[in-house]
Amino acid sequence: MVDSSNTLLRISKDCNGVLSKIRLNLKFNAAQEKPPCQVIYSQFGLAIHQNDHQARRRFVEWAQNEIDVVPGFHKRILFSDEEHFWLNGYVNKQKCRIWSKANPQVYVGTPLHPEKLTVWFALWAGGIIGPYFFKNDEGHNVTANGDWYRAMITNFFIPKLNNHDVQDLWFQKDGATCHTAHATIDLLKDTFGDHLISRFGPVNWPPRSCDLTPLDYFLWGYVKSLVYADKPQTPDHLEDNIADIRPQMLEEVIENWTSRLDYIRTSRGSPMPEIIFKM
Repeated sequence: MVDSSNTLLRISKDCNGVLSKIRLNLKFNAAQEKPPCQVIYSQFGLAIHQNDHQARRRFVEWAQNEIDVVPGFHKRILFSDEEHFWLNGYVNKQKCRIWSKANPQVYVGTPLHPEKLTVWFALWAGGIIGPYFFKNDEGHNVTANGDWYRAMITNFFIPKLNNHDVQDLWFQKDGATCHTAHATIDLLKDTFGDHLISRFGPVNWPPRSCDLTPLDYFLWGYVKSLVYADKPQTPDHLEDNIADIRPQMLEEVIENWTSRLDYIRTSRGSPMPEIIFKM
């Protein structure tokens, strides 16, 4: 008979050790003359379902095995997603991470029908592809669906890859409906072959894993902290602010991703208790 209390205690100690390792690896180095570091705290997040743990463990084991074979493997993954940017500054409580040196305890209300932009980015260690703003033929802002998403892939994303060796890159996207239609999967397989991480793809992306997506645990919060600084009043103003974003710390963001793999493997698929990232 296994002593469950001792097992849980061991897992807790292991997880605390991994969290300490994350903090140590990302510790501010004064000798490098960087600005004071910030910690991102996760105020919001998706609840992990019990059945998700196995999928998360399976993905983490796969990723770590790939890194063991090819040490720089994690730097070859293009992480992608889209997000709504509301003109009134409203944030998505399921995905956005609030940037603060202390737990911000932020609660933001929103009007019933605020104006918004739907924006797509892809992020990897080598840079950012985007932003792409979803618009219809008349130039009006639209929310991404399967047709709009495939049009973006065909007319914007794939042409942007011409300067990269696609054979060495992997493409990741989550399980949103517009991402996982058969036509979308087939379109991306034509470019990436088996190097596709997605629900219904060659490598399965675990659901409700915001803590493993650099856009969720870093980019959206970083971009919004800058975009809303001057309180844009029009969609064009908001769009200009987003287009000017050029984060310069992507190497650290991707290295942080590997520490997250360690934590999730040690915790047997549990979500990180807080989103930890220092810059």
